[in-house]
Formats: sequence, C-alpha cells, structure tokens
Amino acid sequence: MTTTQKKEIVDNILELLIQLTEGGENSAVQTTKAPTANKVEMLTIKESAALISGLSEHTVRQLVKQGKVKSVRTGEGRNGKMLVNKADLLAYFQQ
Repeated sequence: MTTTQKKEIVDNILELLIQLTEGGENSAVQTTKAPTANKVEMLTIKESAALISGLSEHTVRQLVKQGKVKSVRTGEGRNGKMLVNKADLLAYFQQ
C-alpha cells in the first residue's frame, strides 16, 4: 500500500466522521482557530521597560519580585531570563 493510498483512506474516513457528527449537512472540513484574545504575550525585561515610557528595567524587576506583575523565569543562573506578561504589566499601570 502506497502513501497516497493511505492518505486517501484517511481522508475518506475523516469525511465520513464529519458527516456523521454534523448530521450530513456539510462535507467540508471546518477548522477553527484560537481567538487572538486568548493569546498570551510575554516580554523580556528590556521590552517591558521600553513599552512604558519612564519605566526602568530595575522597576520592572522589582514589580516581578513583589508579585505585582506575573512573570516566568526561563533558564537558570546568570543566563536565565525573566519574561513578563504584557497584559498584566499594562493593566498594572492603567489602574
């Protein structure tokens, strides 16, 4: 059995499953993308400081340390980076 034959069989099975779940209304495959509102954007300390004018990198580090802004530590030791949640940082300064 060749690869193209296997793909055809899988496509046929997928089409039949879609017809069964949708009641036979549509035979086209419908894909849904995740809404952009659910995406989480993380910034480095430098990017966070550049995002808000007058904010220093030291202040961003202090906000993270105090738990006022959500963050994630990537890596260990000297080369580890802190990534700050962009939405959380902006919400903190819009209060």
